[in-house]
Amino acid sequence: MITSIISSEDTWLLWAFMAGWAAVSIYLEQTYQWASKITGAIIALVGAMILVNLNVIPSQAPAYDTVWNYVIPLAIPLLLFQANLKKIWNESGKLLMLFLISSIGTVIGGFIAYFSMHQWIPEAAKVTDMETGSYTGGGVNFAALSAKLNVPGELASSAIVADNILMALYFFVLILMPTLAFFRRNYPTPYIDEMEQKTKQTKGNVGEYWKRKDISLKDIAFAIGSAFALVAISFKLAEVIDGLIPAGEEVHFLFNLLNGLFGDGYLLLTTITVIVVTVFNRFFERIHGAQELGTYFIYIFFVVIGVPASLPLLISNAPLLLLFLAIMVLFNMLVTFTIGKLFKFSLEEMIVASNANIGGPTTAAAFAIAKGWTKLIVPIMLVGTLGYVIGNYLGSMVYYFLQ
Repeated sequence: MITSIISSEDTWLLWAFMAGWAAVSIYLEQTYQWASKITGAIIALVGAMILVNLNVIPSQAPAYDTVWNYVIPLAIPLLLFQANLKKIWNESGKLLMLFLISSIGTVIGGFIAYFSMHQWIPEAAKVTDMETGSYTGGGVNFAALSAKLNVPGELASSAIVADNILMALYFFVLILMPTLAFFRRNYPTPYIDEMEQKTKQTKGNVGEYWKRKDISLKDIAFAIGSAFALVAISFKLAEVIDGLIPAGEEVHFLFNLLNGLFGDGYLLLTTITVIVVTVFNRFFERIHGAQELGTYFIYIFFVVIGVPASLPLLISNAPLLLLFLAIMVLFNMLVTFTIGKLFKFSLEEMIVASNANIGGPTTAAAFAIAKGWTKLIVPIMLVGTLGYVIGNYLGSMVYYFLQ
């Protein structure tokens, strides 16, 4: 097995790469028109993909887990300090409908993938179960369903490699969509139009949007301190609730639903942050720099998203699984963008709804943040987090049907 130049245990070197490449991506995006068209998100993601496939950096490392476990939770409240609760509830219902439409695409893709390829893939029903859950709310469901079904370790490992690579590639496609004339011509794009209106004086350079702002040590202290407090309270409360509410196959549906909703740290983090920000809106509105800090954290996340796409690992472990999952992702995309167009959803709403299905609410919110679609951040977090519950039940139902 080929080892990378930077070891998975070289935590400081890996953090230097992640933080440094995120900074380079932001610099390029705000300095050059070609980079602003590509977006810093793609630059961050593709750079990581190239280096991992050149064996410069490892495809797995504890430093990457730190980003998922700590950096992203901190980014969420920082980016919600300007949230307006009234607008959130007005907009979430529409996105929920679109999210459910997108999840139907996942289920259809799962059945088609199973019946066309099950003879070549061992335990295909379990793979369909895991990936239906994973592509209806993200990797949390993959872990939960693989444990529930006692999936063999080798199969689970191969599946998660293919899962991560498909997610990264599809993420790239979704980022590219708003830049293509076909989609701009055939779908309404109100959020993109709003961003372009804000930056039209910059001739396509997004640097003006992120121009220098007055910021003090007190702003940094209040922003970071509040974010840590909100994350700690939310995750601890979710841990307590998870221990109080019984869960499992033998437990009533209502208890499983309550456990999925209130025992989930990300859902509580989003909800508590929005409530606190709404109640103490004057305090949070006076904090400068929170959006900038949160956005920088998100760019580190984009770097990490590109890391699992190790092509040699995929070729050796999961070529058929990659095709299997590609079918599922394709039908999720087709159903989302076809039915979404019929119901006159915007391109931006369809993108984040499909993203929330395939990658989970965190990646969908990160996408909306990177694109500047700020009004979609909280609604997609609220709706997408329901995918943790919806995905588990859809995956289980598909598995029992295939048995």
